[in-house]
Amino acid sequence: MKEKNSTTRYYSLDKASLFQQFKTSTEGLSEQDVKQRLEKDGPNALAQGKKQTIIQKFFNQFKDFMIIVLLVAAFISGVVAQEWADAALILAVVIINAVFGVFQESKAEEAIDALKEMSTPEAHVKRAGKFATVSGENLVAGDIVLLEAGDIVPADIRLLDSASMKIEESALTGESVPVEKEIDLLPDEDIPLGDRKNMAYMNSNVTYGRGLGVVVATGMKTEVGHIAGMINKAEDSSTPLQDNLNSLGKTLTWLILVIAAVIFAVGIFNNPSGLPMNELIIDMLLVAISLAVAAIPEGLPAIVTIILALGTTRMAKRKALVRKLPAVETLGSTDIVASDKTGTLTQNKMTVEKVYQYGKLQDAADEISGNDKVLQVMTFSNDTKIQADGTLVGDPTETALVQFGFDHDYQIEEELKKEPRVAEVPFDSERKLMSTIHKLANGKFLVAVKGAPDMLLQRITEIQASPDEVRKFTETDKDAILKQNKFMATQALRVLAMGYKIIDSIPQEVNSDTVENDLTFAGLIGMIDPERPEAAAAVADAKKAGIRPMMITGDHQDTAEAIAARLGIIEPGDDAAVITGAQLDQMSDKEFAKKVKNYSVYARVSPEHKVRIVNAWQKKGKVVAMTGDGVNDAPALKSADIGIGMGITGTEVSKGASDMVLADDNFATIIVAVEEGRKVFSNIQKSIQYLLSANLGEVLTLFMMTLLGWDILLPVQLLWINLATDTFPAIALGVEPTEPGIMDRKPRGRKSSFLSGGIGSAIVYQGILEGLITLGVYASALMFPVHTGNAAMHADALTMAYATLALIQLFHAFNVKSTYQSIFKIHPFKNKVFNIGVAASFIMVAATIVVPGFNSLFHVSELNLVQWLTVLGAGILMIVIVELVKLVQRSNGKK
Repeated sequence: MKEKNSTTRYYSLDKASLFQQFKTSTEGLSEQDVKQRLEKDGPNALAQGKKQTIIQKFFNQFKDFMIIVLLVAAFISGVVAQEWADAALILAVVIINAVFGVFQESKAEEAIDALKEMSTPEAHVKRAGKFATVSGENLVAGDIVLLEAGDIVPADIRLLDSASMKIEESALTGESVPVEKEIDLLPDEDIPLGDRKNMAYMNSNVTYGRGLGVVVATGMKTEVGHIAGMINKAEDSSTPLQDNLNSLGKTLTWLILVIAAVIFAVGIFNNPSGLPMNELIIDMLLVAISLAVAAIPEGLPAIVTIILALGTTRMAKRKALVRKLPAVETLGSTDIVASDKTGTLTQNKMTVEKVYQYGKLQDAADEISGNDKVLQVMTFSNDTKIQADGTLVGDPTETALVQFGFDHDYQIEEELKKEPRVAEVPFDSERKLMSTIHKLANGKFLVAVKGAPDMLLQRITEIQASPDEVRKFTETDKDAILKQNKFMATQALRVLAMGYKIIDSIPQEVNSDTVENDLTFAGLIGMIDPERPEAAAAVADAKKAGIRPMMITGDHQDTAEAIAARLGIIEPGDDAAVITGAQLDQMSDKEFAKKVKNYSVYARVSPEHKVRIVNAWQKKGKVVAMTGDGVNDAPALKSADIGIGMGITGTEVSKGASDMVLADDNFATIIVAVEEGRKVFSNIQKSIQYLLSANLGEVLTLFMMTLLGWDILLPVQLLWINLATDTFPAIALGVEPTEPGIMDRKPRGRKSSFLSGGIGSAIVYQGILEGLITLGVYASALMFPVHTGNAAMHADALTMAYATLALIQLFHAFNVKSTYQSIFKIHPFKNKVFNIGVAASFIMVAATIVVPGFNSLFHVSELNLVQWLTVLGAGILMIVIVELVKLVQRSNGKK
């Protein structure tokens, strides 16, 4: 069995036991007691999580293995070989990458800060026999606190007295309806948070009535504090993007180091120039450095960051605000979307859905007469306040009834002026009824009663059979009403009954016995927190994209199951797909891991359950996205691969713990974001294909040059090629249009890589092709020299190899727009950003050759027209050969 947190069950203690445990009384604590307890337990505030400084974040960027190799290369270039310009260029690239990394992490965790801001309301506390208002931070365990409608509960409180008090706890428990509080003892056993009717928890809101209680926990010992602790302890899971980049980086770096070591050993062994050993070692070190610079995609982290940043800009325009850059790509690999119900899949607003009157059940949208008693009773027996701007303030159930009246053009304020309230019997949780008395124009009085159907039916003697007929209430009528009540309850509707009577005068004593009897049954009202209009279509789109949607909620099982069926998350009546938190507690982690695939709806769950569910799927290799809007969702939001908060209804805590926030609270926006994430991955894949095939071409060129004893390209030349030809085209590939059918594919999952889908093999053959063409141009320049003299001839050949290796990559950038499709079918010049990027890169490379003064800096010579045409011809040849390979691949069924 899953072990639960060992906390005191204050809900099972009586008043005497509580007072004894906390050494308090009905008079409250003395000031001396308060002072001692504050010194011992500290203020009623939440602990601050540790944060890294900007300096720490900056230096953390240098822990990457590829970056360390580049730093070593810079050190050897500058200190050993005295090539300070080369060293400066390498360091500049490394520092730019580090700055990008710090920027990416600057949006650090804000969840605990948000919790602290939320947790300091004022409190009405009784001390030494007198009530006073104090800051919530100064509360201590044992304080006696008064709670009234509109108050924020300042600490965890065991209620000692409750007068029709209701507390809205949706942010903590996921319960969509305010909880009616009681003071009765509860069993000494584990009871879900939402069912602890005699407890009030920090940061929940009192919506109705009043109560008195003793503080049993403050600060980090409260339920909200417990959640804050979970957020602090939760480890940031690496995203699939980060895993892919780290794996790719390590593989490349080790491969490069091995090749560099082989080159170094071959050079030392061959020593074709006959150099002294000390000079030979330095010379071959520079060759190894050249190889490392050529092979390591040092711009890759920055380019990926830029592509992700561009993705966040596009997503922001579509109402998805990304707080952490890797989240953009993570969405594209999502297998599971575990969604909170209240406020995410539903509107977090009680709404009338069904009306039963005159023996018929009708939809709320159907026409209803303004003379109908059911409409009058629901709006008269109601404490909702109507503001000047039309805003409704009050209990969500009651405001929904008034809104129903507005929707049916019932002039509530005008009717109340004509028939004002003159007396009332307030609601209480025992009789579950509320009555108001209104003076009619003829001098008589209307008694309007609403409440629980089972309680109201005990007081019914007549029934409104039609708008014009009232007759005696029969057992047949009662059976029909109970049948409708049960039917609506199975649909997860909250059912209220309406009754009324006309009396000649107001009783001397207005109470339940004198008022709530001999009533006429008017009808039933079925209410629910309805699903969002777009949610069902979004669920269907998710399934089409191979994503499994799940509901995880603190609400009741029946409600959760009904909403899930209406949304298409489960099939109607599929009870086996639904599990409660209590049932989950009975399972070990091993047993749950075996059965986790069976469940799509989790009801009555706690924050620990949500984290457990997310972790169970992650251990199966699934990429999990978790949506939520409440404080109770924050730990799971942080534990998930991507946490998605709600921008409108979400608490600051949930938004602070999220990777992405939906600005419109629209569940469908998640699917839009998934599409954008898949597009981002596809475009990053194109950039990686472009970069690695180019770098492989550079490695092959250097390797063969060294083996053949030719002059080799220098580190500064290779670094300039990488800076000029890698950056702009690679970034431009990141804004390529979305490929058709991208949302018809299954999620690629956590185990996929950037080299999957034919990309790896394409990199290999295209990189070899680039190297061979470059070596061919170098060899042809030696065979057909333009200038005489050995030095001039070799200078021209090296310059042509440098220009070819750079420009052939720019031509190849067009090839990687599609792995298998011909570039002539995908509109190669459609992407204006790409066209500009390629042009800018060409100018940067050409400038090093044609602009006076640059020749000596980059160790190149000027080229004539024939030499330039040879270089351009090599670039065109690259496109022709790749097009022929793609044609063969397509003929073999590749798509």
